[in-house]
Amino acid sequence: MKISTEIDSIALLVGEEKAVELVAKTGFDGWDFSLFGMCSNDKGILEPLDHPAAKSNYLAFARKLREIGQDNGIVCNQGHAPFPSSPKNMYYLKRAIECVAEAGGDICIVHPMNKGTPEKNAEMYFELLPFAKEHNVKIATENMWNWSRLRRHSCFAACATPKSFNAHIDAVDDEFFVACLDIGHAEMKGSKTTAPEMIRSLGSRLKALHIHDNDKLHDNHQIPFSMKIDFKEVATALKEIGYDGYLTLEASSYLEKMPEENIALGVKDLYNSVKKISDMMEE
Repeated sequence: MKISTEIDSIALLVGEEKAVELVAKTGFDGWDFSLFGMCSNDKGILEPLDHPAAKSNYLAFARKLREIGQDNGIVCNQGHAPFPSSPKNMYYLKRAIECVAEAGGDICIVHPMNKGTPEKNAEMYFELLPFAKEHNVKIATENMWNWSRLRRHSCFAACATPKSFNAHIDAVDDEFFVACLDIGHAEMKGSKTTAPEMIRSLGSRLKALHIHDNDKLHDNHQIPFSMKIDFKEVATALKEIGYDGYLTLEASSYLEKMPEENIALGVKDLYNSVKKISDMMEE
């Protein structure tokens, strides 16, 4: 199995260019072009930040990262648009797709609107799809969560259950619209499902992953095998459906507050964690 990781958490410490180089030298096969830093979220409206992807030469920035990856024998396998997603944020969703295409990726994860129905979210995706096809990038929707203050755990959101996720895929019904399963989100208490159940339900529709660990209550985004998720069961389910996409980490909290001199070791820890899942699938 090919393995990759998001670079946003690494880039916050060393910048995107060094992040891609470090991920390559550690042994990863790919990198997830995380574009969260491009915008801020002001009451649901995306506003540009002082980030290369938000500036006029954003395509040159994406192209430079692609070249660094290629020089080090690694590719951009997917990207992640900023959120929240909505029709009013279409400009930056399209820019994210452009950046992913320029970096060489062929999938861009675009969150559904958390409270949107499959039909309402489909309207947003229908607006994006012609642009995505023009750039030869598939859009992947993702299972989300909301938070119940009363119950003190997550509660239903778009794509959170097998039924909802498949309904979203059915509502769009296009080969350029696929599923990205967030393993951690699927294991949160309020989702009332599990990652293996979601994997088996999605089957061949599953083309991308966000892999991280949690306490089965909060969205911790921690390194696999550090908390409560059973990754052996996840690996078994992925093998059963014949999953042939990348195993992509989104353990974005692991490197937080890590001293600069330990960053390379931290990235190596991330590599070893996802390589362990890959080895489980090969057994």
